[in-house]
Amino acid sequence: MSPEELFKNLNARIVRLDSDAEIKPFESDDNDLDNFLLNDAKDYQNSLLSVTYTIQSDSDTIAYYCLSNDRLSQYMEEKSVWNKINRLISNKKRRKSYPAVKIGRLAVSKKFTDKGIGKMIIETIKEFYKNSYLQYAGCRFIIVDAYRNALPFYEKNKFKYLTDNDKNDSTRIMYLDLKAY
Repeated sequence: MSPEELFKNLNARIVRLDSDAEIKPFESDDNDLDNFLLNDAKDYQNSLLSVTYTIQSDSDTIAYYCLSNDRLSQYMEEKSVWNKINRLISNKKRRKSYPAVKIGRLAVSKKFTDKGIGKMIIETIKEFYKNSYLQYAGCRFIIVDAYRNALPFYEKNKFKYLTDNDKNDSTRIMYLDLKAY
């Protein structure tokens, strides 16, 4: 099902959060993600640190995601991974870091899990950033510091691990090359 069809079936729309926005009821499986939306998202946005988008129906917040600018940087101890990333870039344009958009938070309401909404959010972000005519600045990668319980979700959506050094951490750095799409 395409994002458009899913939105139509749920009678949903993407709404960019602003300081006056009413946040409709929302509860995911993660209190940290719930608290961010309900208590911190507007402050982050007002401080120009991130932009939060909600997926709203008439009565619920179905999901939300938070984006900010970042970069994909070389980890010296992970030279083989960095060499693979560099091979994606022409020789003349290779650097020690590349522009990226970071998914700071992504959560789906308990009421709407297992409907493909998370995948639809990833597809929406890819669509926006891979089309250069929509971009205000260059962006080659999507990155995320994925919570351990979300790793299978990002793997299924073709994100790769940047380093093995965070293998035992509560979050892992993952990336997706937009040029592949």
